[in-house]
Amino acid sequence: MTFDHDDLTYLATLLRDAARAEVMPRFRNLGPGGVRTKADALDPVTEADTAAEAAITAGLLRRFPAAVVVGEEATAADPPLLARLADADLAFVVDPVDGTANFADGLPLFAVMAAALVRGEAVAAAIHDPVGDDWALALRGEGAWRETPDGRREALRVAAPAPVEAMIGSVSWRFLPPAQRASVCANLPRVAASWGFRCAGHEYRMAAAGHLHFLLFNRLYPWDHAPGCLLHREAGGYAAAFDGTPYRPTRFDGGLIVAPDKASWQALRDTLLAE
Repeated sequence: MTFDHDDLTYLATLLRDAARAEVMPRFRNLGPGGVRTKADALDPVTEADTAAEAAITAGLLRRFPAAVVVGEEATAADPPLLARLADADLAFVVDPVDGTANFADGLPLFAVMAAALVRGEAVAAAIHDPVGDDWALALRGEGAWRETPDGRREALRVAAPAPVEAMIGSVSWRFLPPAQRASVCANLPRVAASWGFRCAGHEYRMAAAGHLHFLLFNRLYPWDHAPGCLLHREAGGYAAAFDGTPYRPTRFDGGLIVAPDKASWQALRDTLLAE
């Protein structure tokens, strides 16, 4: 199964169309009952999430009728969907509103994103910024770039390696096991600075563009990481689980560190995970 530039353009346009039709009209305009919670109060879902995912799923199946589509909201309703990713000839993971908490709070930092997977490996990625109205795109083996609606492209490249004490990054420590969370948080002063943006899509875009040296995550749902990891890798970066094994969209635990290169990854792991 191949996935080419025309397919990626279709995917990117589909995300933008869904954002225009279902997401942006609801931004700072959610009606009563427009926000509810899933696992807990820190895990919201809005009517924009469900409507955008339905539109994206329908659009994907029109062009790729045999594909498996694994959306964040569909998986919340039907968890066994995740198991279909590994063996599907073509599958898509879809995050209809990444950064839902920001969206629900009226903060203009959220994304609409998807990745195409062939037999469990990411081959294409699209992260759309509905507010800035542009994309970060990648095809396996063909690089990563930022693209505007008028067709202008700018190649993406990760930051140059730097000593740990000079690195800046984004750390999502909320889902770490308690003991590991304590260690990571205690070690954060050993890097130059860290922030949490509550939006993996923008964090990956920033890292792929060289604005952040590193990212650290623990929960690894594929719609959060498959698009961004491919984007970052095609921009020259390196990512691996805490145990050093390469990232795969079919693995949902084990943590993840994203860095400019393997040496930087090792230095960050030794520093941030030190007990």
